[in-house]
Amino acid sequence: MKFDMHCHTKAGSIDAKVPIEQYIRLLHSKGFDGMLITDHDSYKGYRHWLEIKESLPKEYRDFTVLPGVEYDTRDAGHFLVIMPDRVFLRVLQVRGMSIELLERIVHHYGGILGPAHPFGARSSSAMFCNKIRRNPHLIKKFDFLEGFNTCETIHSNQVALLLAKKYGKQCFGGSDAHKDDYIGMAFTDFDRDITCNNQLIACVREGGIAAFGGTERKFLRKHRRRNSFAATWGFKTYNRFLGLLYSPYRKLKVRNLSLHRK
Repeated sequence: MKFDMHCHTKAGSIDAKVPIEQYIRLLHSKGFDGMLITDHDSYKGYRHWLEIKESLPKEYRDFTVLPGVEYDTRDAGHFLVIMPDRVFLRVLQVRGMSIELLERIVHHYGGILGPAHPFGARSSSAMFCNKIRRNPHLIKKFDFLEGFNTCETIHSNQVALLLAKKYGKQCFGGSDAHKDDYIGMAFTDFDRDITCNNQLIACVREGGIAAFGGTERKFLRKHRRRNSFAATWGFKTYNRFLGLLYSPYRKLKVRNLSLHRK
């Protein structure tokens, strides 16, 4: 099956412009069998799909839509998180956990995770955050890497692939599309049918990614500005401020998790 493994929807990501209905229509027209919704710290896009899926045309009824999250860590950039069926942890919808805590929670509940665009924007990529550079052993705990991202440069994707080979990690390909121009420009092929998160998790753990890749978007001057000093530290400040603001609520949700129960 052919999936786009990094998708942002208008209903779930504040910076996305594409309704889930249009996302499915475009991917279906390009020969895709499914998509993973990875809205920022949110399952809102997936919940919206559950509300409208019965109203979609019949030709889209067999298109697989799975829930994931692109989680904003406090110290290691963005991570793609996939949890088992019917596991929607509230804490994954509150940004600001450390990468160690995120990894512990995801694996405790049977999920998988890996860095999105590991060599992407300096403000939100794992390999340009001090935590991963100073503690490269953490990479061994990840279940996959995003080896191809349409919205990154050719060089960024090449070094992501080298990192995956170094640590023996499988790779996802994802468009990271926030608007319809880039939908369908990246793919991940799986060696089996996948209709739910449990099957997806098992497939990744069993080495079932058959291929991945795509085409990078044309990089314009506006895209390169995201690595400027102002853009990098502006986003880091924004992310840390929100993480601090949500900290009491997040800590409460963490304390209520089963990993803290004897």
